[in-house]
Amino acid sequence: MTMVRTRFAPSPTGYLHLGGARTALFSWAFARHHKGTFILRVEDTDLERSTPENTQVILDAMAWLGLDYDEGPFYQMERMDRYREVLKQLIEEGKAYYCYASREELDAMREEQTARGEKPRYDRRWRDSMATPPAGVSPVVRFKTPLDGAVVIDDLVKGRIVVNNCELDDLIIARSDGTPTYNFCVVVDDWDMQITHVIRGDDHVNNTPRQINILKALGAPLPLYGHVPMILGHDGEKLSKRHGAVSVMQYEEDGYLPEALLNYLARLGWARGDEEVFTMAQFVEWFDLGGISKSAARFNPEKLQWINQQYLKQTDGARLAELAKPFMLRDGCDPSNGPDFAQVAELLRERVNTVEELADAAVYFYRPLDPEPQFLEQHVGQDILPVMAEIAASFEAIEWTREAIHDVMKSTVAAHGLKFPKVAMPLRVLVTGEPQTPSVDAVLALIGKDEVVARLRNQLAKLAGGFIPG
Repeated sequence: MTMVRTRFAPSPTGYLHLGGARTALFSWAFARHHKGTFILRVEDTDLERSTPENTQVILDAMAWLGLDYDEGPFYQMERMDRYREVLKQLIEEGKAYYCYASREELDAMREEQTARGEKPRYDRRWRDSMATPPAGVSPVVRFKTPLDGAVVIDDLVKGRIVVNNCELDDLIIARSDGTPTYNFCVVVDDWDMQITHVIRGDDHVNNTPRQINILKALGAPLPLYGHVPMILGHDGEKLSKRHGAVSVMQYEEDGYLPEALLNYLARLGWARGDEEVFTMAQFVEWFDLGGISKSAARFNPEKLQWINQQYLKQTDGARLAELAKPFMLRDGCDPSNGPDFAQVAELLRERVNTVEELADAAVYFYRPLDPEPQFLEQHVGQDILPVMAEIAASFEAIEWTREAIHDVMKSTVAAHGLKFPKVAMPLRVLVTGEPQTPSVDAVLALIGKDEVVARLRNQLAKLAGGFIPG
């Protein structure tokens, strides 16, 4: 079998979005599954909209996702000499021709066709013309599309597609300024880079028969094609910003793990039984194009969040701490001043959906938070204040371990004939400012004896000054 060679070929006219990232993932996984080669190619011929900044965003996103490529990145703008060489070849062989039709002529031609109820298209007036070219007109170059026959595509996702050549135009393959067009550059690139499988979005289906005809004219081998259906919003509409269709890098900024996003994208339009959460190694082992759905997938942000949560639960505390630290610092909270952030992260990771949420939840470990009045009113009655003062004194006298903290709370509950929550809840609110945290003894153990006692005494002093609710 021929060595598999796939490519991901984004245009740097905007950020890398979810659809592009999924296409990259499928192309990468197919190459990895077959122990082939994955190539990154930047299609930057749209000079008006392509920018170095957008190119860098694509490279950053590929790096963040861990979609490593074996060759590239190649840039089309650096291959102009090669495209012109192939253009010249096609013209000399009579497979392409100069077209001198002006914009006004083309507009008039289309208006007449529309008036006759015909599909507007170029009428091939310069295809075999012997007329003298008009002076002062810079021609485009058009490809001589076969006039009969059909292009048959055995699409690896969609199945057989047949397009009659009579339905196709004589495609412009070079503009009047000499720059080659997208469809032509792609053909030369896929030929030169020996691409065996083109896996891309199904918005390219209409380009494929045109590209195949050019490849045939060049005598080049044809790759196999697999066109992946679109990703739609949860409402079935085209994915847009209101659905969460943002730059892949926005997900990093929002606290998602790259492996969770990849896992979600892998499941978006591809399935293997009921498998939901799996590693990229497993995905590569299982992946085949036959598992891709023929219909469009729907983006579900809640499902992405759930998968991210599953990954957070399994992630090492030290890595979580490293990822969450920038979020903490942005909020003016330095996690190096306080308990070991890795231990805090491990305590909190099962209660949050994103790294950003983890950072928000960790703040009370590093600075005291005044409880909201409603929390005090709900959980800290005047009758419990002496009990809290007693606990503060007991805490000062113990070795600071989770077990010893729990024992103080348990003995206090027994001594006062209270139920455990009647002590745990006010203690939690006074020390952390929050009504919901992990197990209170675990939280207090991490915050530290001196800090816990200081916070308790500080809050009790404030309440004794006339702020006692109830």
